[in-house]
Amino acid sequence: MSIIKHPDQRVAVFIDAQNLYHSARNLYGKNVDFGKILDHAVAGRKLIRAIAYVIASEGGEESTFFEALTKRGIETKVKDLQVFSSGAKKGDWDVGLAVDAIKMAPRMDAIIIVSGDGDYVPLVQYLQTMTQVEAVAFGKSTSSMLREAVDDFIDISEDPKKFLIGQRKPSRKRAGKK
Repeated sequence: MSIIKHPDQRVAVFIDAQNLYHSARNLYGKNVDFGKILDHAVAGRKLIRAIAYVIASEGGEESTFFEALTKRGIETKVKDLQVFSSGAKKGDWDVGLAVDAIKMAPRMDAIIIVSGDGDYVPLVQYLQTMTQVEAVAFGKSTSSMLREAVDDFIDISEDPKKFLIGQRKPSRKRAGKK
């Protein structure tokens, strides 16, 4: 679906950092450049607020990543990784992201969800009663129901090099060949 994006539109961006991180690692073996994704998603419009929902591991080695997001103008909301007595680990922000988007939607012209998670479909449908809703994610790992629900979908799988940083380590076979 084609939508109009103009410079006076007020937008808020909600980034499901875990979803994009794991998609990039699984699909490409690389990390995500959230700054480039933010710029592409905003598309020259008025960015009112950008929030990344992140999980802090037990070791806290993500602090550099959190600082990089903040320097880029992306607010971070941090939740500790939950570790259950069974040893299972869980960390997600779906409800927190949804609540924040619902609270901000009446004052925005567009809400942008940076995630491919199909669990956001009911949120998208509700937000569309107030504003335009867009999603940005790797199409290869995005729920088809989410793609169909949003007013616009930006598939960053179409040009992944533009949105990724780091590189795969060459295999031993290929490392010695020229």
